This record gives sequence, structure tokens and C-alpha cells, in this order.
Amino acid sequence: MINKQLKELPSVSQVIHEINDSITIHNRYLKDIINSEIKLYRKLAQSNELNYTRREIIKSIIQEVKKLNQSSIKNIINGTGIVLHTGFGRAPISKKIIQRVATKLDGYINLEFDLFEGKRGYRQNHLSRMSNAIFGSQSSLLVNNNASAVLLSLNSLAEGKDVIVSRGQEVEIGGSFRIPDIIQKSHAKLVEVGTTNRTHLIDYEKAISSSTGIILWAHTSNYVVKGFTKEVSLKDLALLSKKKRIPLVVDLGSGTIISTDNYNLPKEKNIQEISNTGADIITFSGDKLIGGPQCGFIIGKKRYINKISQNPLHRTYRCDKWTIAFMEETLKTFQSEKKFDSNNLSLKLLTTSRRELIVRGKRIIEKIPKSKVKVLGLTLEESFVEAGSGSLPLKSIPSAVLKFRPKEISISSLAKAFRLGKQPVVGYTKGNVFYIDLKAVLPSQISQLIASIKKV
Repeated sequence: MINKQLKELPSVSQVIHEINDSITIHNRYLKDIINSEIKLYRKLAQSNELNYTRREIIKSIIQEVKKLNQSSIKNIINGTGIVLHTGFGRAPISKKIIQRVATKLDGYINLEFDLFEGKRGYRQNHLSRMSNAIFGSQSSLLVNNNASAVLLSLNSLAEGKDVIVSRGQEVEIGGSFRIPDIIQKSHAKLVEVGTTNRTHLIDYEKAISSSTGIILWAHTSNYVVKGFTKEVSLKDLALLSKKKRIPLVVDLGSGTIISTDNYNLPKEKNIQEISNTGADIITFSGDKLIGGPQCGFIIGKKRYINKISQNPLHRTYRCDKWTIAFMEETLKTFQSEKKFDSNNLSLKLLTTSRRELIVRGKRIIEKIPKSKVKVLGLTLEESFVEAGSGSLPLKSIPSAVLKFRPKEISISSLAKAFRLGKQPVVGYTKGNVFYIDLKAVLPSQISQLIASIKKV
């Protein structure tokens, strides 16, 4: 009986022969998929549990090939309310910016070639003049993320030396990025000063010695200490570092070009303000609150930037043509600390008022059949969200949320149905309720969201 079932198994060549020419897939990958599927059916046959004909098996394997031949990266609707969602690629990029970059990068480009001089150029030059003007810095470097910006700066300026850090700033910012570990990996030595809640200028002064390489100030981007606290201002630290001729490095984390309080967002000092404190080196993310691709900036005094750029490690952290082109277009979305254009999706979403989101929410519900609204237990409520990715830490932003209390399906089944629909929608559950927050839903996705709710 088992042998009879085994005879129903097709060969790899039989399956390949049945595959339509429209499926383009590498031959070795194709054989790997087919072999894996046949192996599963063989186990069923050996257990005398194979209830399929050869034709059915071939058809099923071809369906799996088609499924795996599709990209696993999909455009989704972000219903979590978190605009800068690490799992969703952080800062969303607008279609207009993507089109501009695609046009520029079609074929070959002058990434490291000076068209005027007719000789080799420097890839950072495509951004440096604009970024220096916007950030108020003498010089700047673009690397692949802020973590590498911090590590590269520490290694370049303090290898084999002491790095002075307040105990209140020895942060962990997710993904095992810890300030003490980064200092160790940069081949520098951590020197802690102050306490978790209180650090004074005298603590820094006492710690300075002939072995001191830099003073590091790190933004506590995902927590705050309240109550009996004391922190030394950047201006005072900058004066001390200048007096002692020791560079002050500021890990700003997210970094923002706009003045956030002008848009009813939690107040955060912008990069220009931090530059004006007198810090020698400042590092921050190019995505997150700036709204660009994943990358990190190192800005500051020219002599220090030159030293960092000459570090052999710099080449391992440098950005490619896509990142540079996307960052250039992102910086062009800013006109001042008070003005940016709508192509900066991160800031457009973060600054959309609750009033506007409620209007959108009402329009969505109006487009859903009343019977469907009733079955899904669909209502609209006010909500609060966080920016995400450690930006604007622990400060809530007003929003509006679609609330689902379905009568005929479980919450987990509803959430899964939204995720696996033609247009994936990812919300969140709390208790026995499913939510789709509107804060991070793009205006262009509203019609798709309505269709997804109708079909779920």
C-alpha cells in the first residue's frame, strides 16, 4: 500500500515540464522548492496518509513555486499609529521622491566623478554643501546608520583612550545597541561619571586626564528620568571640552531639522540648535524625524570630520548611490526650520491633526455598508500614538483610531484576515478589540483601506 502511494509522487523533471514559461526563477532555486515539496508528500506516503493523485500533487507544487516566486516584500497599510515603525522600514518614502531618484539613477551616474574637471570626484560632495548649510556645520559625512556614525566617531577620535559618559546616558536603544558596548567595540575605555539621576559639571572635570579621548553626550531617546535629577547642559560641556582641548561628541539619536513645537509635536531641539552649542561632532539618523532612507550623519568641526573620513573603517560604513540620492531629495523637502513640503511623508503624517484624522475616519465608515459596520462592531475614537524608533520619547501625539468588536469572528482571526488580504493591513489588538489607527495611514491608501474593510 505504501509503495503504491509512493508511485504517485512525481519526479522533479515532471514538475518542471508542467511549469509555465511565464515563471522566471533560477533553476537551482526552482529545484530546491520542488524537492522540498516532494519530500513533504513522500513523508505522507510513507505514513500511508497520501490522499492526492499525481496530477493534484504537481498542481500543488506549482502553486507553491508561484507563491515563492513573488516578492516577500509587500506594500502595506500601517494601522499601528506608529509613523516611524522599524518593522515597516521606518520613514515612508513618497512616490514622487522615488520617481525622481529612479530617473537620476537609471544607468550610470557621476557618483565619484567630477564632470567639470573630468577626473575622479568624492561621493560625499553631492550632499555636503547643502547638509552643512542646513545643519549649521563646517563639514559632514553620510554613513549607513547612526549606530555606525557613533562607532566610527569613537574609534577615530578615542581609540585606546578614555570616553567620559554620564551614567544617566548609558542607554540601550534596541537591537543590542548599548553605549558601553559600542565604546568597547570602538577600542576605547568607558569612564562613567555622576549617577543615574544626577550628574554635575564637576564630575566631568574630575574625570578628565591625559588619557581622555572624548566627552560623549548621548540623547536618552527612549526613556526619561523624572524627579530629583540633574544634567549638564551641552553649552557647559562644550565650554569645558574647549577649555581642556578635548572633543565633545553628541549622539543625538533621531535628530530633527524642523522645530517640532511649531507643528504641535513634542518639543525637541533641532540639529541647528545643537550645532550652536559648540559641540565638536554630532551624530544622528537620516531617517526617522528627517524622513529619509536609513542612514546616519556625522557633522561638526572640519578637522575632526577629516580625521573620521580618513579612518579605514569609513569605507565599510559608507553609503551607496541610492542612499545618497534619496537623502539629497529628502533634504530638498525642507525650506526652513518651520517649513517642509508634503513629499516628506514622515513629517506629513506626524503633523496631521486629530481633527483631520477624525474627518477621514468618518468618511471611511460612511463608505462601508451599515450591515458590515454592525457585524464588525466598527466605531471611531480618539487615540494617542508615539512617533516610534525612539523619536520624541514617551510623548504622545493625538490621533484617531478605527475600533473593531466583531460579532462573528475572533479578534486574532480578524487581524490575520487584514494582514493576509490583497492589500495587507497591519493594526494591533488590545484586550478583545482590534484597532486600525489612522495616524500612519497614507492619504493615498484610504480607498484601499475601505476596500480591505469591505472584503475582510
